[in-house]
Amino acid sequence: MPFQKIAAGKLSQSVVEQIELLILRGILRPGERLPSERDLSDRMGVSRPSLRDAIADLEDKGLLARRAGAGIYVSDSLDSSFPPALVQLFSRHDEAVYDYIAFRRDMEGLAAERAAKFASDTDLKVIAELFQKMEGAPESQGADLDSDFHMAIIEASHNVLMVHMMRAMYDLLKQGVFYSRQVVIQITNTRLDLLEQHRAINDALQARDPVKARAAIEAHMDFVTQAYSDLRRADRNEEVALQRLTYEKERT
Repeated sequence: MPFQKIAAGKLSQSVVEQIELLILRGILRPGERLPSERDLSDRMGVSRPSLRDAIADLEDKGLLARRAGAGIYVSDSLDSSFPPALVQLFSRHDEAVYDYIAFRRDMEGLAAERAAKFASDTDLKVIAELFQKMEGAPESQGADLDSDFHMAIIEASHNVLMVHMMRAMYDLLKQGVFYSRQVVIQITNTRLDLLEQHRAINDALQARDPVKARAAIEAHMDFVTQAYSDLRRADRNEEVALQRLTYEKERT
């Protein structure tokens, strides 16, 4: 946890400002539990009364939430970008899926371009480490590592609005509202294509080449679009084939 000692002054306000920035920058995430009061006061070098005042202020602002018997958490409400009815509407229509992929293509292309220009060396190490994990991980971990890899690129773009907006997009993907990684695997019958696409993205970022980084992201998302389209076509063909089979059985 990246908490720092608080300088002299109005201590509770300094605590508030530090925690607000950690949430704004996406370091503290919705649903994440804060350290215990004792631990947090030691880390930040403030008294527990000052810390309590700060937490109460952050609760009033809707940034933190107290769970009985469990501690203080970053509010889950910060993760609710779409009302449930709209999420359900998204899940029922292919149009939303294609628009979702197109939106990600545009935003992640921009993020990769920015990351190649503005990422710190540490940002790039995080991305490289995640790619290395993807290379050696079983497919059961593939979806989570895939999301983490893409989110690390978003975070390396150093645009806080993009971080929060795209995290909401990935949450919809994890909820199964749109397609899943298994859709792509099902069509290609291998994870090697995806791995090579992520390798191209990582290589371009490590070389700090914004043009290649954006192009690699766009090529990857185009591949996903085609895979989803192929799967939907296969599903429709199978539906027609089953109707024909049923009809033939009824004729005999």
